[in-house]
Amino acid sequence: MSTQDLRARLEYYRDLGVKDLYRRSATAAQPALVVESAPEVVFAQPIAKKPVAVAPKPVPPPLPPPPAPRIEIPKVTEIQLPGMAPENDTLDRICSDIGDCTRCRLHLGRNKIVFGSGNPVSKLVFVGEGPGADEDEQGLPFVGRAGQLLTQMIEGTSAKEGIPIKRDDVYICNVVKCRPPDNRNPEPDEMEICGQFLFRQLSAIQPKAICALGSTAAKALLGGKDGVTKLRGKWHKWRDIPLIVTYHPSYLLRAYNQDAKREAWEDLKKVLHFVYD
Repeated sequence: MSTQDLRARLEYYRDLGVKDLYRRSATAAQPALVVESAPEVVFAQPIAKKPVAVAPKPVPPPLPPPPAPRIEIPKVTEIQLPGMAPENDTLDRICSDIGDCTRCRLHLGRNKIVFGSGNPVSKLVFVGEGPGADEDEQGLPFVGRAGQLLTQMIEGTSAKEGIPIKRDDVYICNVVKCRPPDNRNPEPDEMEICGQFLFRQLSAIQPKAICALGSTAAKALLGGKDGVTKLRGKWHKWRDIPLIVTYHPSYLLRAYNQDAKREAWEDLKKVLHFVYD
C-alpha cells in the first residue's frame, strides 16, 4: 500500500473517531502488528474576515395622523315657539276657551265666572284680585261696595283733571275669575291656572297702561313679593306695557286708611294723565 493510500485510510479512521492502531506481534507466518499513532491531520482554519461597517438604514419619519373625518352639521332653522296668547286673539275667543271652567278648586263654590267688563279696546286696564259675593252673583267685576268706590275714583278724578272718560271707557278684570271661598286670597296654583287667561286678556287688548289694584294683582303681574307700599308711586312694566300699582278699593273702605286714600288718588291721577293726555 502506498503512503498516499495509507494517509487517506488513516484520515478515514480519524474521521470515524479512531485514534490508535494496533499491530500484531510478528510470527513466523504473520508479521507482528505495530501500534502506530495516527498522523495528526491539520485542517485549514477559515480566515476570519474583518467586520465591515454597515450604515444603518434610515428610519422614515412617522406618518402624520389621518385627518379627522369632516362631519357636516346641518343648518338649524330658527323655530318660533308658540306664545301663551294665540295669534289674533280676542276677548270673545278667550271667554269661549274658559267655558264652564273646572281647572282649579275655585269652581266648586262659585255661582258665575267673572270674566271682565268694559271697553275691549281700552287704553287703560284695571286688574283686581278676584270676585266677591256681589260679583259672583252678577258675573261682573267690581259691582259691590269696592266696585262703587272704584267707579267714583275713576270718574271723579277724570272730571277734576279735565279728562272726559267714564268707567265704561276702561276695561276691568281680575286675576282669578271665580270667587275664593270666604273672600280669602287666591292660592298660588289658582292664580297660575287662571293667570293664563289674564295674560291673554291683556295681550289681546294691548292697553297703553295697566293699573294693578292691591298686592295680589301686583304679585301676579310683576312676579315679586313686595306689597303695595313698596311698589306704588313709581312705574313698572308688564310685557313692555307701563304698569302702576295702587291700593285695592276694598282696602280704602276702611276708615283708618285716610292716608292710603290720598295716595290712591295720586296714583290714579298719574295713570290717567299718562294714558289720556
